[in-house]
Amino acid sequence: MRAPVGRPGGAFAAIWKVVTRIPRGRVATYGQIARMAGIPGAARTVGWALGALPDDRTGGREGVPWHRVINATGRVSARGRAGGECRRQIARLGREGIRPGEDGAIDLERYGWDGRAASSRPGAPADRSRRRSPAARPNCSSHSRA
Repeated sequence: MRAPVGRPGGAFAAIWKVVTRIPRGRVATYGQIARMAGIPGAARTVGWALGALPDDRTGGREGVPWHRVINATGRVSARGRAGGECRRQIARLGREGIRPGEDGAIDLERYGWDGRAASSRPGAPADRSRRRSPAARPNCSSHSRA
C-alpha cells in the first residue's frame, strides 16, 4: 500500500529521506530514487517531491541535496521558464566535482550512486564488481545513512 503523497510520513517524506543519502560527488536518477523509496514507476512523483521541498530543507548542510537527482539520460531536467534552476543545479554539481561530458550529459557509470555508502573517492570510476544492473532493485533496508 502506498503512503499518501505530500503528507508528512508519506511518499514525499520517503523520497526526501532517500535523497539525503546520496553522497557528495554522486548522482541518482528520478526512477532510481522512486524504486528506493518503495514507489517504483513514480519518477515524476520524485520530481514533484523535490519541487515541494520547504525552503528550510533546500539549503545548508542539513538540507536535502535535490541537485544530485538527474534524469535517466544523465541530464538535468528542465523546469521553470527561465532555466535558472537548471543553471543552479549544474553549478552545484560542478562544485562537487561532477562534470558533464561534451554532449552535456553526466556519466552515470562514473558519477552514479548505487545506493551504498559513500565512495572514498567521489567521481572515481565505479567498481564494476559491485555495480547493480539498472533493473535491479536495491534492498533499502540494509543501507546506512550516508
